[in-house]
This record gives sequence, C-alpha cells and structure tokens, in this order.
Amino acid sequence: MRAGAVRCGLLLLVAAFLVGCSTVRPWINQPNKELTPAIAPVDGDERDPSILMAVIFSGGGARAAAFGYGVLEELQASRFMWNGQERNLLQKVDLVGGVSGGSIMAAYLATYGEKGLGRFEHEYLRRDFQDSLLNYALRPGNLVSLTSPWFGRSHLLAERLDALYQSATFGDLARRPGHPELLITATDMSLGTGFDFSKSQFDLICSKLEDVPVSFAVAASSAVPLLLSPVTLRNFAGECPPPAQQGDAWDDYRTRLYRDQARSYLDSKNRPYIHLVDGGLSDNLGVRRMLDSALADGGLRPTLLRTGIAPGTIRKLVLISVNSERDPSANIDMSDRLPGTAEVLDTLLFGAGARATKETQEFLADLTRQWKSELAQRYHGGQDVFAPDAQVHVIQVNLRDAPDVVQRRKLLQVPTALSISDQDVTQLIGAGRTILSESPEFKNLMQALRQDAPR
Repeated sequence: MRAGAVRCGLLLLVAAFLVGCSTVRPWINQPNKELTPAIAPVDGDERDPSILMAVIFSGGGARAAAFGYGVLEELQASRFMWNGQERNLLQKVDLVGGVSGGSIMAAYLATYGEKGLGRFEHEYLRRDFQDSLLNYALRPGNLVSLTSPWFGRSHLLAERLDALYQSATFGDLARRPGHPELLITATDMSLGTGFDFSKSQFDLICSKLEDVPVSFAVAASSAVPLLLSPVTLRNFAGECPPPAQQGDAWDDYRTRLYRDQARSYLDSKNRPYIHLVDGGLSDNLGVRRMLDSALADGGLRPTLLRTGIAPGTIRKLVLISVNSERDPSANIDMSDRLPGTAEVLDTLLFGAGARATKETQEFLADLTRQWKSELAQRYHGGQDVFAPDAQVHVIQVNLRDAPDVVQRRKLLQVPTALSISDQDVTQLIGAGRTILSESPEFKNLMQALRQDAPR
C-alpha cells in the first residue's frame, strides 16, 4: 500500500514537472507582405475547361470518407467521349472540397489524383486510424507536448495525417498537373461561421495559402470540440494591401452577413488570432460559403468571370454535393420519459443539427433554379463565360436515399468516428456508388454528356 502511494506521488510530481516545462509550439502561418497571384497552372496540365466540375463531401468521420469514396469510384466508372477521347467523370473534377471526415477523402484525391485514388481504401478506410492515433497520443514525448499551452490533440491528428498526405502543402498540390484544386472548410470559433482554406480567405489575413500543410487544414476541419482541440492561425491583416472587396451587386441578408464576416478579418488589432474547430458546426455540407460568395458576386457569371475563364468556354457546369449525415441513436419522441444527457447531446447534434443541412440543401436548390434561369437569358455584363448551349447540373447525393430500407437504417446509425468496421466500409462504398448511379440528375448529366460531346 505504502509503495503504491509513493509510486502515485512520484507520477504526480513528474506530471506537474512536465506541465511546468513544456513549451512545444506547432506549425503556424507566417505573414505575406504583398498579395501574390494564384500559382499558375504547370506545364502539362491539359485540363479541359469546357466541363467545369466540383465535388464537395460533408462531414461524418470515416462514414463520410467511405460513402464519398464510393461516389468517386462511380465517377471513375462513368465513361463518355469528349473532344474525340474517352474520358471518365473523375478525370473532369476541377475542385474537390470537404468538411471534417469528408475533408480526409477530398484531400487524398487532391494529393494523389485520379490515378492514386485506389490506395485510399487500404491506407485509410481499412486501417484502424483512430486506434493508431490514440496509441500515438500516449507516447511519452507526445504526452509532454500536450502539456504545452500552444499544442493540442488536433496537432497530433495533423502529424498522423501528414504521413497520409506525404507532408504536402497547398502549394505542392497546385503544382501537380491534372489534380483538382482543394477546398477545406473549418469553423471560426468566434464567428460561428465557415473559414475556408482558400486564397481569398488567406488574402484577408495577409498570409499565404501555399505554405499551409494539407494535414493542418484537414485537422482543423475535423477538430470536434472537447474530443479534439482547436487550432490557431495568426491574422496579419494590415501588413499587406487589403484585397479588393466584392461589390454590392446583390442586397440580401445573407450577402450582408457574408461581407461583415469578411471585414472582421481586416481588424487584426482586435482579432490577432483565429481559432478554428470542426467545419461541420457551421455547415456540414461544406457548400454554404461557396454559395454565399456566388450570391455576393451577383450571380454565377460574375463569380466565374473572376476566375479568368475564357469567354464562351463552359459547356457543362457540374456540382455534386455528397451528404453523409447520420440519424440520432434513439428516437426520443417514442417515450414520455425525460431524455438523458447523452440523448440530449446526440439528438441536438444529429437531429436538430440536420435542419441546418436541410436549409442549405434548399438554398442550393433555389440557386440552381436561379443559375439555370441566368443561362436562359442573354448576358449584358461583358463577354459570357458560357457557350450558347451550356447547361448546369447540380446533383445532391444523400446517404438517406439508400434504396434498401434495412441497410439505410443501419448506415444512418454508423457512428461518427475516425474508424469504422470493415463491413460498414464495404456497405457505405456500395451505397455511394448505387445512390449516385440511380440519381435522376446524374442520369441526365450522363445522357447530356453522351449526346452533346464535341467532336
């Protein structure tokens, strides 16, 4: 008994000593003294701008990654002729984005491209990443690091993800021909709104997106509060010329809020640091900031004109939104007893939280109708980026649309974790492929591609 007490006392003394002496600091962004243009496409990047395509993955841990992987497999299997060559849809993806678990999948595609996609199943989905992360955190050196006031559990996650992405930065990805551009979204804790790892966002804080490790962005987007720690960026606004502000082409409450949020980053005196957590807290679909930006620009054409796309280029504009949300573990409406703490948290997160996702999906549906209406009208704002026969295809792929009722109920209960069972991985991959292939909007896209292919 006495020996055990002495041993415990020594351990406490060691812990106290470690807490007092650890000064480990993680990676943090540096200032960019002048605004620089985006990295130009590298030689050999033969991406065809006549099809402009984005795929965005929702949050949901490994469940979202597996479901999204199935969607990408189906895109890879969907072949058509275009400009005299046989292509598949995955090769046509220009932008891939994600939130939380979906960002893990998105970053992998952006890092390794279409040819490297097949390794993701073995390197992440079929491995117990969560258990390996816990073992990594318990290493003595990492326990010491965790006592630092600047270093948290999310930084350990970033270190583990760095191996998955081979230490790539956003600048590295931009120099890889044929790879889609990457968009990762986290949540700004102070504002409760999305924070995009994009050039426009980093211009606001006078820092270079190219220097950001991909693993850092994914860890920020996956930093579930309490389970993982926030990550921090420095705000250097004022140390370089402020970026040009978007005009007032559209006066809407969403547009005003979007501009107010952007202006808040220009006040580095009161916001010298930005703390980021899980992107799913602000928008689990990962598309809201993109839609708000298009609305603030005054429509689809002005947004695309800002990207420098040649006039009359775009014939097909495609956006695929992949939603892997889950149901609450229990239906509290089936009982008259008071819900317990765990049930309250679970229902608020996966029940009430689904309302925000539904609102975003309806917002996307409204904007889709607006975009299609735009295409039907003659454009008077300058040279049009769209060809006369251009089409917009917006495809929403929801896990809730799995055709088999029993399987759907099971998949909607798969936990939101960094690792899930092999059986769940297999079923989620299959569900992603099936739901996309059976989507009426997707069938319309494939029919249009096969009928309208330029020769």
